[in-house]
This record gives sequence, C-alpha cells and structure tokens, in this order.
Amino acid sequence: MRAMSEISDRRPAIFLDRDGTIIDDRGFLSREDEVVFYPSSVPALLKLQETFDLFIVTNQSGVAKGEITMDDVARVNGYVESVLAEAGVRIVETYVCPHDRADGCHCIKPKPYFLHKAAQDHGIDLSRSFVIGDHPHDLEFGWNVGAGAIYVLSGHGAHHQSQLAGGETIVADIGAAAEFILHTIEEDASACDSIS
Repeated sequence: MRAMSEISDRRPAIFLDRDGTIIDDRGFLSREDEVVFYPSSVPALLKLQETFDLFIVTNQSGVAKGEITMDDVARVNGYVESVLAEAGVRIVETYVCPHDRADGCHCIKPKPYFLHKAAQDHGIDLSRSFVIGDHPHDLEFGWNVGAGAIYVLSGHGAHHQSQLAGGETIVADIGAAAEFILHTIEEDASACDSIS
C-alpha cells in the first residue's frame, strides 16, 4: 500500500525550454539586459503552476564553444528566475547542459537525464508531465519518458518545423501551450468522472 501512496503523491510537472520558449532567443546570453520575456510567459506559467511544478531545462552549448561561461549562464538563469518569482511564478529548479552535441554527454536534450533527476529529487510523475519547447529535440525529450510534448513556433520553432515528422502538437507560443495542456487535463478529468 505504501508504494501506491508514493505514486499518488508524485506531482506532475512542466519542463520548459528557456530560449525561444520563455524568453526571446537572442543567441548565447551572458547579461541580464539581454533577457526579453515573451508577453505570454508569465500569465501562462501562473496558470500552469496551479496544477504543475515548473522546471527549466536548457542546453547551453555556448559554454562548450567558449562563447559564454557557466557564470554567465547562472547569472542569466538567476535573473530569469527572479523576474518570474517577482511575478509569483516559482521555478523548482533550472537544469543546464553546458556541452556541445559532439561531446557525447549524458545530459543534453533529448537525452532524458534531467527528467529522471527531477523525478528522483522532487517526486515528479513523468507520465503526467509535459515538455514545452521550440526544437524537435524538446519533443523527443518528453517522449523519451512517456511525457507529453508541446512544440511552440516562437523562437526557432517556425524555422525547425519542417524537421517534424507530422502528428505533433504544435501551437503558437507558451500561452497557447498552457491553454492546450490545461484543456487536455480538464477533458481527461471529465472522462474519468463519466466512467466512474
């Protein structure tokens, strides 16, 4: 019985790409004044956090390329988290992969390392969670653990859309992604109620 209780106590989460999803993708950011939030980011995250824990997962290959440092990444991430916190949005944790894809690391998206880490460290139910991002790797990232995945056309989303296989959930931005997710879970809840 304890095992069933532990499963039911696990919370669903939203795993957010950073650049191109929450903030404008302006290349490798090193300063706070380079951060520009999308207008729909805060309202969307405020709605989502009523049901989901929120995480940011970002690939920052500029570190491996020598274009930015981990201190730069930490500064920008800290600023992003602080602005969101002032607006009432709580980010549970921000995960960073500083490697280049050619490095063959274990943490770069779409490898699910950070998803499993969140599940272990924070009691997240990945099967009820979603990933939101503007790159095909973000979709694979979610699918690799059986989570939902939403592709946004903001950032580089429109540019990479031709790489999609077809059948993916595609929306305009994080605001539309939040609406889709919340509508989906409401429909699922209604279906369960009608069955019971």
